Amino acid sequence: MTEMTSYLGWTLDYANPPGAPAFLGPDSVHWRIYKNPIALAVGGVAAVLLEFADARIRSGVWDHSTYKVDPIGRSKRTGVAAMVGVYGPQAAARRVIQGVTNMHARVNGETPKGEAYKALDPELLDWVSATAAYGFLNAYDRFVAKVSEADQARFWREGAPVAKLYGVQHSPTSNADFMAMMDKLAPRFEPHPIVGEFLGIIQSGQAAPGAPKALHRALARASVSLLPPLVRDRLQLGREYDLTLFDKLALRAAGAVAERTPDLNSPPCQASVRLGLPATFLYQSRATQARMLAKAGLPKADAEMAVA
Repeated sequence: MTEMTSYLGWTLDYANPPGAPAFLGPDSVHWRIYKNPIALAVGGVAAVLLEFADARIRSGVWDHSTYKVDPIGRSKRTGVAAMVGVYGPQAAARRVIQGVTNMHARVNGETPKGEAYKALDPELLDWVSATAAYGFLNAYDRFVAKVSEADQARFWREGAPVAKLYGVQHSPTSNADFMAMMDKLAPRFEPHPIVGEFLGIIQSGQAAPGAPKALHRALARASVSLLPPLVRDRLQLGREYDLTLFDKLALRAAGAVAERTPDLNSPPCQASVRLGLPATFLYQSRATQARMLAKAGLPKADAEMAVA
């Protein structure tokens, strides 16, 4: 996650200016989940698969971005935008989000079947935002640590204000709301060779050459396992993508290690320092975190705060 410190030439300093608030507080569910790279990796791939089910998004990404020639770089830039919205100072987050919006404003075209699309179409913005939230939350819950129903509801509410900055009009407030949004779009979902090509890139290990290739294959299958059955069926992702016992054990072990191993130069640690907390704040017990927040004089996060 130390690679998430620049975006389109802008240097992102998560440790400064001291005291500058993020859009989400350090006791938010987002801060807890986004610190774990296994949850982000599995959830991020699942989100892309959900998006690629719709030809309008698939065409927009494949035809108007660097994904075909630099899929890993493109994925990392998407990760930066997500990370700065959670941990970054509000001014930095606004700048990155505006940069993303400016790029999306130039993305329009037609699908192979001749249907017109625009990246800033509210329906597409809503779905892309929802898939990211669904992916990260469910990946963390499945492969890192269980998230209570109350915290799942809080997670969905927390994300809405930042999503609005991207132009999102309707954010799900629960997994059930997400499924309802999916059902509305489901008639559009279809298989496509690009989906297989994307999963091939993930399984190749290009994203992290130092990690065992088996872990990359496990990541791809874990991402497919998060898909609602309807989506997996429409994408025709068969039994070759079934999650094995080895996959589950390997990913849960990696998730557990990441959950207790802070990278002091990462956005989660640097953002904690910016707010007067120890760099290892997010890796402490909940009780210890509560004491640290009180000592630092930080208010409890307001999950439904308005973004001015």
